[in-house]
Amino acid sequence: MMEPDKDRERGTMSWLKSLFGKAEPNKVHVRPGGEAFTVPNGETVLESALKLGLAYPHDCTVGTCGACRTRLITGKVEAITPFGYTLSKEELAAGYILACQALPKSDLELEVDIAASTTRQIVTPAQLIDTKPLTHDIMAVTWKTVEALTYQAGQYINVRWNGGDTHRSYSFASAPDVGGQHNVTCFIRHVPGGAFTDALFDGRAQEFSYELDGPHGQFWLRPGKGPILCIAGGSGLAPIVSLLQDAARKRVRRDCVLLFGARGERDLYGDAEISEIRSAWTAGFDYWPVLSEEQTETRRQGLVTDHIPAAIERLGPGASAYLCGPPPMIDAAIAMLVAHGMPMEQIFYDKFTDSSTASKQVAA
Repeated sequence: MMEPDKDRERGTMSWLKSLFGKAEPNKVHVRPGGEAFTVPNGETVLESALKLGLAYPHDCTVGTCGACRTRLITGKVEAITPFGYTLSKEELAAGYILACQALPKSDLELEVDIAASTTRQIVTPAQLIDTKPLTHDIMAVTWKTVEALTYQAGQYINVRWNGGDTHRSYSFASAPDVGGQHNVTCFIRHVPGGAFTDALFDGRAQEFSYELDGPHGQFWLRPGKGPILCIAGGSGLAPIVSLLQDAARKRVRRDCVLLFGARGERDLYGDAEISEIRSAWTAGFDYWPVLSEEQTETRRQGLVTDHIPAAIERLGPGASAYLCGPPPMIDAAIAMLVAHGMPMEQIFYDKFTDSSTASKQVAA
């Protein structure tokens, strides 16, 4: 009787296991925090991290908001939905993936700041107490909360109304108070046909009941000594104002250029807040409003991204960028910044979208 071929037998069993058996979970190591966990076959990186209670940055979980953007250092992943639907080609070239859409195909080493935010998330009832028109289609809206909210400058809250499941997300428009605060203000743009903003701008939302949850988001000023380039469009000025107010109060000494893109003069706002920031700033501070559809003798013309090269030249080497506004502006700005030598690791952004694009910062 012939002896069985043990090597062939082991190979056949391994092949059958790959077809019908459960694959071994892949190991994930995260830096800079050093977190480590395993991801079972068929689960995304984000799913496994959240099951283990890790504070992995995320919001939508369906690959549209970009909050779970993560740099893949080593290893292979398969994308449930192509990362390119949300991430720019510059981000893809730099090795970024979306953790909520990434199925590991090997052990991974990732770079993402899991524990960066130290603020406690809460859910609290709130009352709408004030609305103030800023432009023809942007309003400052203030809620008074039952429980005090603490947040980092640049973060946002989710707003629910009348007990519904639907929420809209809006960035805080002022620097946080030490110890938290009960009155929180956001800048909200009217989206015609929007389920919430139609009611807000015609006055019906004054009678709504509200629930706020937060804070959320990974957009805040990172530590450093290099200059800062801030670029905002529309209601994207809110988190930029919050971030810069907070930095001014903390006496952050870094040169700054603020580019604010608008269609025309009637779309510009925030002069009082920006003047206050400039007065308190301890280094160089330039404010450059840019008009895309109007020509005046006192304003820069064209797309706000056209003025990035001049801003980079003004600031000098070592700058980092903070971007808030609609996705096309963000993507164009990233491309321009990378083309002028800024590493992706120095670019931070928050994309503001409406319900037609179904992303994180839904503002309708």
